[in-house]
Amino acid sequence: MQVIGTAGHVDHGKSSLINRITGINPDRLKEEQDRELSIELGFAWITLPDGNEIGIVDVPGHRDFIENMLAGVGGIDAVLFVVAADEGVMPQTSEHLAIVNLLQIPAGVVALTKIDLIQDTDWLDLVEEDLRVVLSGTVLEQAPIIRVSAKTGQGIETLVNSLQEVNKRHPHRLDLGRPRLPVDRVFTLPGFGTILTGTLLDGQLSVGDEVEILPRGIKGRIRGLQTHKQAEQKALPGGRTAVNISGVSVDEVIRGDVVVHPGDYQTTKMIDVYCKILPDASAPLKHNMEVKLFLGAAEVMARVRVLGMQECPPGGEAFLQLMLQKPLVALRGDRFILRRPSPPATIGGGQVVDAHPTRRHRRFNQERLEALEHLLMGTPEDILLQTALKLGPSSLQNLLANSGLEQNQAQLAVDGLIDRGELILIRGGRMILTRASFDRIRENLVARLNEYHQQYPLRQGMPRERLKSQMSLTARDFDSLLAHLSGEGILVESGADLWLSQHSIRFTVEQEVKIEHLLKDFEAHAYAPPSYKQSRDIVGDELLTSLISLGKLLWIGEDILFLPQAMAEMRQFVISQIQQKESITLAELRDQFDTSRKYAVAVLEYLDQMGVTMRRGEARVLGKNFTP
Repeated sequence: MQVIGTAGHVDHGKSSLINRITGINPDRLKEEQDRELSIELGFAWITLPDGNEIGIVDVPGHRDFIENMLAGVGGIDAVLFVVAADEGVMPQTSEHLAIVNLLQIPAGVVALTKIDLIQDTDWLDLVEEDLRVVLSGTVLEQAPIIRVSAKTGQGIETLVNSLQEVNKRHPHRLDLGRPRLPVDRVFTLPGFGTILTGTLLDGQLSVGDEVEILPRGIKGRIRGLQTHKQAEQKALPGGRTAVNISGVSVDEVIRGDVVVHPGDYQTTKMIDVYCKILPDASAPLKHNMEVKLFLGAAEVMARVRVLGMQECPPGGEAFLQLMLQKPLVALRGDRFILRRPSPPATIGGGQVVDAHPTRRHRRFNQERLEALEHLLMGTPEDILLQTALKLGPSSLQNLLANSGLEQNQAQLAVDGLIDRGELILIRGGRMILTRASFDRIRENLVARLNEYHQQYPLRQGMPRERLKSQMSLTARDFDSLLAHLSGEGILVESGADLWLSQHSIRFTVEQEVKIEHLLKDFEAHAYAPPSYKQSRDIVGDELLTSLISLGKLLWIGEDILFLPQAMAEMRQFVISQIQQKESITLAELRDQFDTSRKYAVAVLEYLDQMGVTMRRGEARVLGKNFTP
């Protein structure tokens, strides 16, 4: 699932367009509806023609609310960039485009709105041509421009289809196994309590999870989850998510806080970043300058330490160390925006290079500047981890080949990641995957086995092929995973069945009585025991299946069951007789155990199948591959 955010100048029709394509008015506040002006973030969603859903964050376009806009675009995957045909490119058009470009939002669609107001198609062509010039050199350079009217509906179908194409082409959020939800809205509902919303990043949240709200470290538990007003047991990365949290009051949380699993993240008050200054910035970025940092949904005052130069001019680039007035959650690679507090203006933006530097750097320390350069480019470990996330379960050879790294360098990086537990090499070396992917697959497999044990408590295990059909793995990867989990003691594999190691069959008192009655009957008639049908009539189908899976009864085919010890005696007699006389006949076996022809035939055919014996004329001899 993707989240798409709007961008564009005030009164260019962003909210009206969202209302038209989704049927949801993103302006939820009465003041917004009265003024027909977005002030706060608005939210909507749409089911695309292919059945996929995307969330939409509608941001204010007015310059007075640009900082509200920044809280909404931090978690989007694509942008719906809106320009009105009657006005063309305006001041906030340019500023929003600059922000989208600084955040490197990787995909988008441009909507040329209000075309119902323009009768002259030549004018539309001129506006579109001017727009192409403005978009040139930005992340939206190749974005389609769709002419639309929210009033008449013209072009709406084409716009929705374009959004669908963006959703198909753009890779969805990866599951790194470390969920974080930057909070962009906090409210309370009667009977529910505190509800936080945001775009879920880097992992999954589940009902019942214990969570921590950073930076203040408030603890709570998830009571409920919703995506697009639908209750969910689990929220996936990339989706707009509402979290109902118990143990937390609404006045304890503010926009910019982050919901995480306890212990997954540490806050920071100092970050090293790589920053690009806008070419049209009114002044250089100076050392010790005070700025506003926008990262995710957070807004934090910071003081700038310019590294490697005295100041960074408009259009320039520099490494900075930002000293934050209050802590926040940041990760390497997170994108950010810097703004001047007064008069307010966007200065530039970039990405976090080191979220937890150990000390204040000397500004002109060449060694540190080189280290930051390497961090910006990405370490071999970073590259391999990202490659493994994209490939999913893969062979080690395939991972190394796709990384693009030199063989020895890649192997050293893989060894380090395996040692730290960030990559898991499955036993035998046939499969390698990230810890998050391995945990997710293991949890899925364990959950399916647990479900089977609960559904069939009297069965020892789940048929192997049945489980295999439910897992999205190749046969080779499935076999490797089972061998690994069996080696770790998580599951037991015996014959065609699998079960969790902690699973055991427990009989009720009533069932124990039935079993005792049946087994006494087998002991009394050891070599001509009750048939399968008779046994089933005594204890029932499930209980009989359980006795067979536990090895208390041996089913040798058709309607024939034996106690294992009785079968062992008959097997040993057959072997001894052949070893002494070179062969054995059906009659000799029947007479020895005073049984009927039916049972003697079944025993010999079973021994044939096991390779103990083979038929020669009317007699049996030892099988070619027989071993005592």
